[in-house]
Amino acid sequence: MEAGTASGITLEELGLAARNHAMPLEALRHAVTPLGLHYLLIHFDIPAVDAAEWRLTLGGRVERPRELTLAELQALPQRTLPVTFECAGNGRALLEPRGSLSQPWLNEAVGTGEWTGTPLAPLLEEAGVASDAIDVVFTGLDRGAQGGVMQDYARAVPISEALREDVLLVWAINGQPLPPQHGHPLRVVVPGWYGMTQVKWLCAITVLAEPFRGWQQEVSYRMRQAEEEQGEPVSRMRPRALMVPPGVPDFFTRTRLLEPGMCLIEGRAWSGHGPIERVEVSVDGGDWRPAELGEHLSPYAWCGWSFEWQAEPGAHELRCRASDAAGQAQPEEPEWNLDGFCNNAPQRVAVLVGEQPELLLPS
Repeated sequence: MEAGTASGITLEELGLAARNHAMPLEALRHAVTPLGLHYLLIHFDIPAVDAAEWRLTLGGRVERPRELTLAELQALPQRTLPVTFECAGNGRALLEPRGSLSQPWLNEAVGTGEWTGTPLAPLLEEAGVASDAIDVVFTGLDRGAQGGVMQDYARAVPISEALREDVLLVWAINGQPLPPQHGHPLRVVVPGWYGMTQVKWLCAITVLAEPFRGWQQEVSYRMRQAEEEQGEPVSRMRPRALMVPPGVPDFFTRTRLLEPGMCLIEGRAWSGHGPIERVEVSVDGGDWRPAELGEHLSPYAWCGWSFEWQAEPGAHELRCRASDAAGQAQPEEPEWNLDGFCNNAPQRVAVLVGEQPELLLPS
């Protein structure tokens, strides 16, 4: 397929971009992302599921395999957690040179929902997990081909992660039943991990005594420099800060237009490795200056931040970056890998400031 002359984006990638959707950055104003604005990535098709007929199987290396209905799960102790999700491919389209072609995300593949469900750990404990258990596999009802392999979408986490008290089997988001695109009737939520782990349309949980070798685990979601490398697996979210672009946009370029004066820049920051400890802002490549942090919505969700900027007339570039309690910080430049995963380089926002800022745009 011939690529576009300006961006190099192919028609196949445009098809993915039309099918999936990002969160508009102005939605960072919301502590909890409104349901229709939360980002979405759907690997294959949204399956048609009759909740009354649907069952969840729990098996593998357990003493007491079982099958549960949605009603049985909803009768168990419930918990609601605000959790931030980010796609592992967020920022892929900003990497140069281009690597493997996939969903062409910029910065907006993120969202925070209030997820309601039941903890997974008690179910595993009741089933009697074998002492040789290594991985817990989550399998969804969405099916298709990728990399020439026909597959049900499936991902695994180590048994130690699956037994965390914050891992949930969820049936609701923001107080509403899961809609079809978010995994109705059930999905798993593993706080702190990138979105590929949050398996939707969940139908099976399988405990294994050996590492899971599924395609989405062994081939995809690996940090590698070349096709022949296996690479390192993608797991927890790296620290990232994003800002609400100030002013108003030019329709086509999305350059921001702003009148001179004091401007309050606001945004959100998160990490899968622990709380955010610092957010900084740089103007026109200058020194990084500290922003003021707000409260974390939960241990598993983003926190707000703000920064006062005296906007002077002219063209400017704003950047922001975050650091977490584990000592991880956003790098100054993107860290390239073949499949475009985990690009957490600082966001860059072009701003034109003037009494009539639109006059600064190229004619």
